[in-house]
Amino acid sequence: MMSDHRRFTSVPIPAGRVAAVDYGRKRMGIAICDAERIIASPWPMRQPTGDEKAEAAFFKRLVAEEAIVGFVVGLPVHADGSDSKMSVEAERFAVWLGETTSRPVSFQDERYTSVEAAGMLAGLGLSRGKKKARADSIAAHIILTAWMEAHASPRPGDGVSPHEPPQRPGALDG
Repeated sequence: MMSDHRRFTSVPIPAGRVAAVDYGRKRMGIAICDAERIIASPWPMRQPTGDEKAEAAFFKRLVAEEAIVGFVVGLPVHADGSDSKMSVEAERFAVWLGETTSRPVSFQDERYTSVEAAGMLAGLGLSRGKKKARADSIAAHIILTAWMEAHASPRPGDGVSPHEPPQRPGALDG
């Protein structure tokens, strides 16, 4: 089993659009952000075909059509942070995804994202099947949003610059 250090060490992803994948055997949620990494949008859920060539073609097409520079794969660990059976599968998938697309792949802890996604879909009057179909894409959206927040660069107007002390009201200029 992989150590926490390896999984949660962030792999640098160059500037541009990033796709997140909420990996699953039956369903994969996908979300993609804009090139400025301000807004993440869920994509339709993907049902894995079991055909490695078809899966490779899908992800290569996604990279080409959406100008994806890297991927974030949700890592489903137990509440205490230890590996789960699915975290090992997600790590294998991430290695395959990186090799297949020639794009860097980083991991994001996905604990409780399914619960959060279910909560977001509750009360919308959707059938159980429609909720399941959307929940994985919403979970991928949550994973990508968390990754973007963790890797955000300060932007002008976001508050105090990390290089300048805050101005006090009434302070005299030099």
